[in-house]
Amino acid sequence: MLKQIIFAASLLITLGVFAWTMWKIFSYMKFTKPYPIKNYAKRFGIMMEVAIGQTKIFRKPVIGLLHALVFWGFLVILIGSIEMVIDGLFGTERILAVMGPVYDVLFASGDIFAFIIAISILVFLFRRIFMHVKRFYGVEMKKISKADANLALTIIFVLMITLLGMNTFYVLHAEQSGHEVLGVYPVSEYFAAFFSHLPDHSIFVWHEINWWAHILLIFLFANILPYSKHFHVFTSVPNVFLSRLQPYGYLDNMPAITKEVKLMMEPDAAFASPAEGEEETVERFGVLDANDATWKNYLDALACTECGRCTSVCPANITGKLLSPRKIMMDLRARMKEKGPGLVKEGVEYSDNKSLIRDYISEEELWACTTCNACVQECPVNINQPAMIVDMRRYLVMEESAAPGELNSIFTNIENNGAPWQFSPEDRMKWAEDVNLEIPLMANKLAEEKIPEYLFWVGSAGAFDDRYKKVSREFVKILNHLGVDYAVLGTEETDSGDVARRAGNEMLFQMQAMMNIEIMNGYEVKKIITCDPHDYNTFKNEYPDFGGNYEVIHHSQFLAQMLKEGKLNLNDTFNGQKITFHDPCYLGRANGEYKAPRDVISALPATNVEMARCKSFALCCGAGGGQMFKEAEKGNKEVFLERIEDAIDTKADIVATACPFCMVMMTDGIKYKNKEEEMKNFDLAELISQSMKL
Repeated sequence: MLKQIIFAASLLITLGVFAWTMWKIFSYMKFTKPYPIKNYAKRFGIMMEVAIGQTKIFRKPVIGLLHALVFWGFLVILIGSIEMVIDGLFGTERILAVMGPVYDVLFASGDIFAFIIAISILVFLFRRIFMHVKRFYGVEMKKISKADANLALTIIFVLMITLLGMNTFYVLHAEQSGHEVLGVYPVSEYFAAFFSHLPDHSIFVWHEINWWAHILLIFLFANILPYSKHFHVFTSVPNVFLSRLQPYGYLDNMPAITKEVKLMMEPDAAFASPAEGEEETVERFGVLDANDATWKNYLDALACTECGRCTSVCPANITGKLLSPRKIMMDLRARMKEKGPGLVKEGVEYSDNKSLIRDYISEEELWACTTCNACVQECPVNINQPAMIVDMRRYLVMEESAAPGELNSIFTNIENNGAPWQFSPEDRMKWAEDVNLEIPLMANKLAEEKIPEYLFWVGSAGAFDDRYKKVSREFVKILNHLGVDYAVLGTEETDSGDVARRAGNEMLFQMQAMMNIEIMNGYEVKKIITCDPHDYNTFKNEYPDFGGNYEVIHHSQFLAQMLKEGKLNLNDTFNGQKITFHDPCYLGRANGEYKAPRDVISALPATNVEMARCKSFALCCGAGGGQMFKEAEKGNKEVFLERIEDAIDTKADIVATACPFCMVMMTDGIKYKNKEEEMKNFDLAELISQSMKL
């Protein structure tokens, strides 16, 4: 009875302290912004795949397997922990043994997993203490962070040792007492042979020591976890369940901005007014401080495992810049920990004259992001760091007009000229002047009362960038050769707004989006082909939020389909050449298209050689997120140089690209490396156009 009383008191204290900690966290969360949750069935599937199946952890196969085994082992061992709580409260012994054969399987698995976890933890500790794995370091990883990780791993190791000890001495005690051994314990039964010489009384004492050490350490660990990086033990599964369901390339809409833009475009539009006696609250655009983030952002911060997988693949961090996606999450968590008590005490008006931006995260870090989504791809708990970064950019741009000078010029050009460059909108069709082909215009088609099957969206780069104008010309040659029913908007086309949105100017993006949608819907556009993955992503994933619903096709997909159907016959222009393909971030990671470009290349009489970092592991060219139009932040290397080195290592003759930004960066990389005689850069459209049998 005394044992039950002591156990019940221990459990009550544990639950009380844990409840107080959870209440504190939820009280902070109340001050964050809403995050809508829908489509529970799809979320459950993602949770089972990513959280329970641990699929993303296997992107590093060897160490990923060890982590997965530890996780799965904990799930099985949790059943034994529940049994211990029941036994402790009611004075029973191995109460769940009534499950019979199921109990045998579960507890045999738990016994084996305990041994596997103990070995895995030793491997993890060895890696952390002696191997100096690069991703475990960084400015955000203070001594306390390393001590925290080592302490948690040590506790887990001791938990496994005490579990095995408890099982070992249980087996010995049952055998020496003539009782039936409830359950199967293959590992512990092996260890029991080493202690069989001990008297029964000693065996019982050692069982009790291990039993109490194990359960009390669980209670202690449960209350240490919320103050540790290992809080993800509790938060990772719910965080994955609450993952964003949209493609990585999608950015959330800002309804407050939509309302402002609609008022500008339609001053007479009616909007719901606040009730009488209520004042309309002015919403801050973007994120300045922790309480401007959504509660899901805060949960992301709590779920961050600090594993550094995100930072290890960040092109900015790889090339020596300040940005670390892991630091963004750790800073949000630390800032809320600092500001939260004041918010609870004094409410939303509380200020300590600090903020997340500048006091924790510098502007330099925010502007270094290429929004390539490599960090999102790697995160084992589905945190979306770029979305948080863009929200902070939104604040800087729309509240403080604090974008870098080059980006402010880009915004002005888009607003005035409909393109990031300072060209007249009337010059949008000059790219076609050297093409001895008829390029139909949507306006002319409408005059003929015809609706073409496809709108070919040329894009700002396709119309104005000298290098990519060649790609536009080659692609229309292919379209005309195939007899495709298409047209272009010509001077009616204006920038998609992609660069503006990712650089934080949400208002400019939405203005561009709504204007484009109005024009395209006026022409009853149903299908869009574009050579620009950024525009492809924006039209496909983001324009639907504003009523622009189209079937969007990237030119690599179109070319792959034409080749598959046998509509394009190719000659041996590139016979014997080695071609390596650079995956555009907004075609690959953002939208999962890796096959189509490779199908195009495989149709050529050439050899496709992959870079070491390719497909979902591909390194960004360094141009996304507005980087194309500004000076890069300080570092030890430019991102495009890091990437072209991957291409050079393949000894390829041609670097194939499928994006205007990537083409600029890869071409520049070839020049910087003095490889112009040995290596060329072609777009997929150029490769096919030059190989067509006319």
